[in-house]
Amino acid sequence: MKTRIISSLVMVPLLAVLYFGGVWLVVAALFISVVGVKEFYDGFNACDIKPSRKIAIAMAIVLYAGYLILGNVPDFLGVWIVVAIMASLVYGWDIKNRGTSDAIATLTGIVYIVLFPYFIVLIDGTKYRQLTWLVLIAAFGADIMAYFTGMAIGKHKMAPNLSPKKTIEGAVGGLIGSALFSALFGYFVMPEIVVKCAIIGAIGGAVSMAGDLTASAFKRQMGIKDYGNLIPGHGGILDRFDSVLFVAPFVYYFSVFVLQ
Repeated sequence: MKTRIISSLVMVPLLAVLYFGGVWLVVAALFISVVGVKEFYDGFNACDIKPSRKIAIAMAIVLYAGYLILGNVPDFLGVWIVVAIMASLVYGWDIKNRGTSDAIATLTGIVYIVLFPYFIVLIDGTKYRQLTWLVLIAAFGADIMAYFTGMAIGKHKMAPNLSPKKTIEGAVGGLIGSALFSALFGYFVMPEIVVKCAIIGAIGGAVSMAGDLTASAFKRQMGIKDYGNLIPGHGGILDRFDSVLFVAPFVYYFSVFVLQ
């Protein structure tokens, strides 16, 4: 427990990054993408699948550099996605040394680990840039409240094959906690959309749990306990941000289709 508390202090600089946003947030998202995709591919290597780190890192640099130069241009993102798909599939041409799984794993890592964090950068560029905070509040709020609720009253397993300690009672507590934390944030920071903040928290909490279970599913298939050991007590970058990866796209598209 002490190790986890000390390690949590490492997350404090992230709050400053969210506050200042801009280039600082772009750099942080790029860091998470590059380190995260390395951890993800290391997991594949453990089960004899060899995705291309070079392609993934190159695509990450192009994506975030493109944002700094062009801003949020949908056509650029569309072209980037097409190029990412093509590059991943071309990587599979060397059929003597690689399999189809290597190409698919490369593409999965690019979309899942490189593209998903990019949406928090896109949120920062909108008139609702404060919603970047809700990405973390929904993800970490649901995780914290699910943990304590599960410890207190959890009895029924939610996904025993993926995460044996998670319970249905804990999940419900997590959703309620995420909605309440998000509503409080909205009340003090964005009172004009406080109800919608609560909705973001409730749905975002569910999305974050899906992200967490998805990461667990990959780990079970890879035969690993953690993606890395960068953060003592928490594992790697992916072990800490797996739920955030799913929440960021949700919050962005909620702001695009509901708030605007």
